Amino acid sequence: MNKKKFILIPILLILILIVSFFIVFIHEMSPVDKNSEEIVKFTVEVGWGKNKIVSELEKSGLIRNDFFAKLVLKFSNKELYAGTYKLSKDLSTNEIINKISNQENIENESISITFVEGKRLVSYIKQICDTFGFNEEETINKLSDKDYLNSLIKKYWFITDDIYNEEIYYPLEGYLYPDTYEFKKNSTLEEVIDKMLINMDRKLTDYKDEINLSNYSIHEFLTLASIVELEGVNSLDRAGVAGVFYNRLNSGMTLGSDVTTYYAVKKDFSRDLTRNDLNSCNGYNTRGTCVDGLPVGPICGVSLSSIAASIEPESHNYYYFVADKNKKTYFSKDSVEHTKTVSKLKNEGLWYTY
Repeated sequence: MNKKKFILIPILLILILIVSFFIVFIHEMSPVDKNSEEIVKFTVEVGWGKNKIVSELEKSGLIRNDFFAKLVLKFSNKELYAGTYKLSKDLSTNEIINKISNQENIENESISITFVEGKRLVSYIKQICDTFGFNEEETINKLSDKDYLNSLIKKYWFITDDIYNEEIYYPLEGYLYPDTYEFKKNSTLEEVIDKMLINMDRKLTDYKDEINLSNYSIHEFLTLASIVELEGVNSLDRAGVAGVFYNRLNSGMTLGSDVTTYYAVKKDFSRDLTRNDLNSCNGYNTRGTCVDGLPVGPICGVSLSSIAASIEPESHNYYYFVADKNKKTYFSKDSVEHTKTVSKLKNEGLWYTY
């Protein structure tokens, strides 16, 4: 008999502890105030982990105890998403967790970002990271990740294996369409990139038949369009500028474009090119002697006018062009005529500088 009592006592103690735990658990997971009608805006910031979120929920007075919330999340597969939620104290901890997990009662706050044509991908990445709080290095790595790029190639007809050229600095350079976008405040990087690629898809689809019938690939068209974007300072002259580049390509001349050299040596236009820059040998520099034809890839984000110009260039006999500081473009048939034009612009104080 004494032996049975000896066994039963610890079992009863364990049962009491278990029941007590569940009583406390149920209480701590219950609403903070069942009678409350107050709506509380609670923001989950990008990058917050689950533990951080529930700790902030407790600090905001929306849940009783973050310990039990963390315990529930540890043994569940629920993901919690960034955003601003409309919550109230008459909700249980489980109900609040479910709303954040299912993105219910989330405010549709949006963020507007304008990406300017002619800017490099690194500029767009900085804008995205500054707006959403993403890490720049991680973002650049993501946009160069082969698994991610493969998924984009499968999804978008205009992205091809050409982006895998080992000399290309950034695979998606020139593929993100510059425009003004409205994004959800809690957008992921993938959602941001998809929105820009969907826009590019719309722009290029109008020219899909012409592209398919051409001897040039879509990658080559975007590459030329990016050069035209920077060289054609007046959008009305871009078809003429594209015509010059096609004439040079067809005659076996180098493109001789300074903007490709700037990109090749990773300089911005506030600094002059040196002789070493001009003679540098890589896949982008068309002023040097090692690029025969187009560079390995685009050098900036392109506008619709530059895309149109690269696919439907103006037909003429010009092989040179130069723009003055008033954005007027002068075309020449040979180097002698071109040199005279440059000299005239300099003498008249009309020489264009970047």
